[in-house]
Amino acid sequence: MDRIIDGYMKFLDNCKTERRAAAEIIKRANAAGYRNINDVNSLKAGDKVYYEKMGKSVILFEIGSDCISKGMNILGAHIDSPRLDIKQSPVYERDGLVYLNTHYYGGIKKYQWLTIPLTLCGCVFLTDGRCVDINIGDGEDDPVFYISDILPHAAQEQMKKTASEIVEGEKLDIIAGSRSGSSVKDEKKDIAKKNILALLKKNYGIEEEDFASAELEVVPSGKTRFVGFDKSLILGYGQDDRVCAYTSLEAMLASKAGERTNCCILVDKEEIGSYGATGMNSHILDNALAEVISLLQSADCGCKEKERRLSPELVLRRSLANSYMLSSDVNSAYDPLNPELYDRQNSSFLGGGVVFNKYTGARGKSGASDANPEFIAKIRGRLTEDKVTFQYGELSKVDGGGGGTIAHYAAEFGLSVIDCGVPVHSMHAPWELTSVFDVKQAFAGYCSFLKLK
Repeated sequence: MDRIIDGYMKFLDNCKTERRAAAEIIKRANAAGYRNINDVNSLKAGDKVYYEKMGKSVILFEIGSDCISKGMNILGAHIDSPRLDIKQSPVYERDGLVYLNTHYYGGIKKYQWLTIPLTLCGCVFLTDGRCVDINIGDGEDDPVFYISDILPHAAQEQMKKTASEIVEGEKLDIIAGSRSGSSVKDEKKDIAKKNILALLKKNYGIEEEDFASAELEVVPSGKTRFVGFDKSLILGYGQDDRVCAYTSLEAMLASKAGERTNCCILVDKEEIGSYGATGMNSHILDNALAEVISLLQSADCGCKEKERRLSPELVLRRSLANSYMLSSDVNSAYDPLNPELYDRQNSSFLGGGVVFNKYTGARGKSGASDANPEFIAKIRGRLTEDKVTFQYGELSKVDGGGGGTIAHYAAEFGLSVIDCGVPVHSMHAPWELTSVFDVKQAFAGYCSFLKLK
């Protein structure tokens, strides 16, 4: 099991953006015998394929021996995380400092991003078709980026503000360079900006206008670390939801499909509502499944003669409606220093194992899928038989907040789904905390789930 933890920590360090995560997932899938679905002509039981969307979402399928219309076992997680995004026209100089203008992505506490070392990573697409990879801040000799704050000696007015007002979104601009000397006060020359643009041209072949077709993200700089004398906890960026994405991927790669087809969905855009072509609120799942069904039509996929006469559309709809899914997403871990935020009896705890959340949402379960008890009982039995440690929890106490996952988008297909993931402390902070034990149990639980019949 130490292999899972070592691999997970490296995954966090190497995959701080959804593009990097998707590339690593495809690399691992290829090594495990999966093929791009565009490169195959037919599918049969035992075949492994993946469907990729815009370099930011990946869906893996391992074909079972039974007709796919009878349903799949699906693990679904997201690989995007809260961060800052560089705007399309970002570079400016003000009083000797050069800034890159940002727009925050997902739900963050803006003040947490001040005065910490930051990494700039992503890609820039040029008009000649080339893609320039950017990753500055995590290398041993790399410079980092920085968002300044007001010194306490002059912060009397700032300290009167609420936490949400301490820093405005438009002031979360990162420092990217400076100039020195008597010319600093000359605002007309933009000497430092020109110098920074010259460096970008020299080192990366990028012009200022190329930012318009860039996808650059600002994330915390530094490596994932163990926490505590006993090294029982993990501190890292992006654990929501790459902790569940990684353990789902590992379970999928370790699985061997039986009668039911296994599927692993790893998608983008969950932190902003799952909208867009690479989010779960698109047709990415049914489009991918339609491709699989088309390839199964020309092969022996375990279907009886009657089932083979079904239209591809009906096969698709039945397959989804008959599927089981774990929405592999994190849950809020109980905080002993802030107990008033939780219903302790219905909370998940660090070190308590993988956690099931029957419903998410807020204000009367709004936005939740609310799993069926029959399905929960089936999963309980499976995980208990495999000696997986699990617990139950909610995000917070009733009327204390809430949030959603990809579960309710999956539920629109009529399938059975429940949220199941790792409890996290300091969710959506630049650095989040999980338990080594819980990560291991998530992997074990997902492996167990994929054996459901």
